[in-house]
Amino acid sequence: MTGSPDDSTRPASRVRLLVLVALCALSAILYLDRICISQAQKSIQDELGLSKTESSYFMMAFSLAYALFEVHTGHWGDRIGSRRVLTRISIWWSVFTALTGACTGLWSLIVVRFLFGAGEAGAFPNCARVLARWFPDHERGRAHGVMLTASRLGGVAAPIISAVLIEWYGWRWTFAILGSVGVFWAAAFWYWFRDNPADHPDVNTAELAIIGDRLSHAEHHDIPWRAVLTNRSIWLLSLIMICASFDAYVYFSWFATYLQEGRGVTNLNSGYMTSMVLAGAASGTMVGGLISDWFVRPRGKGARRIVGAASFALGAGCLVVSLMWESPWLMALCAALSCMAAQSTQPLWWASITAISGRHVGALFGLTNSMGFFGAAGSQYFVGAFVEWRKPVVGQLSELPVLTARELWDPIFLVMAGVQLFAALCWALFDEKVVEGPESSGAPTPVEE
Repeated sequence: MTGSPDDSTRPASRVRLLVLVALCALSAILYLDRICISQAQKSIQDELGLSKTESSYFMMAFSLAYALFEVHTGHWGDRIGSRRVLTRISIWWSVFTALTGACTGLWSLIVVRFLFGAGEAGAFPNCARVLARWFPDHERGRAHGVMLTASRLGGVAAPIISAVLIEWYGWRWTFAILGSVGVFWAAAFWYWFRDNPADHPDVNTAELAIIGDRLSHAEHHDIPWRAVLTNRSIWLLSLIMICASFDAYVYFSWFATYLQEGRGVTNLNSGYMTSMVLAGAASGTMVGGLISDWFVRPRGKGARRIVGAASFALGAGCLVVSLMWESPWLMALCAALSCMAAQSTQPLWWASITAISGRHVGALFGLTNSMGFFGAAGSQYFVGAFVEWRKPVVGQLSELPVLTARELWDPIFLVMAGVQLFAALCWALFDEKVVEGPESSGAPTPVEE
């Protein structure tokens, strides 16, 4: 046990804030490594002679691995602790980020990006587990919002950093440089972090009293799959994640290419515009975290339904308006506002899954978050295949009018608006039913937010 016999008289330490800083750094690195391939995609296509549909395959390989390994690595953290899991997987995905630059064709890209996705899969489930152990209920919404904002800021930085590095060193060395960052984080985290706040030498008695010990001594139990699969809230949160991922991965994977081909902007300007859109997402998660603690939490699940539904509906409206502008900057600004509205629901989603998961935060977060694969892979494939399909084939479809660049790309954003409206409906139907299993009786669970 940390502390000394008289440290109860000292002001509460604030180690949990440093834990949040460490998770923010991890989240930023995760998104930096994940999104850099979007900016490099055109260079990869040109050098390796890949079509857009083929490019969608190696992007989908990441999403597939992310989905397949998320429950396992979340449950792994529940069993052996997030310190060991986060250290190992951050090194793993960093190595495969670097190896992306060594790929020589489609199949090597598919294999490397699949293994990269397997590493990143466990990050957020274990981050959710760390926040559940280190933060009391009344601080958790803001903590979720800050960490998610940091991840989006990593995404904001990724297009600009990648564009500059590609200009200087080429796309291959860009991946090698970015892959080195996560290794340094892993070494520092392993040395400093502890799974149980009571085991950290810098946490005093007063901070332990603030954090509480609901989860500190929880024993491991098997996942109650019957209760999980019959829980309506789990299904609704899964559908919301599918929709949110469909929307987000258009920006992560294709938006820079859309700006270059559909709007005729340069590589560097497409990086700036994509970063502006992702900055909207970052500000949305910060605002959503504040709303979660200050407005939604005191009012309960009814407020979550209203805020979640209204935010996605507003995001859909902004996407429709974005297509009315000829200026690519104004279009990107409206897309940024759409991202801000849609991403403001993410802290609500995190708070909801934490509240209903009981002692199985890592596993059930992993389960519901992994459902985002269907949205992510769906948008990654859909955009590439849709644009290819819309192009007339010379000599075969010569009787069809040649579509303009915008006519090829713009309908994608109407599809995205429809997906956001479906997410709004799911939030409107959401109720907060806690997962209960045979072991639930007498077990310590998080207090519902």
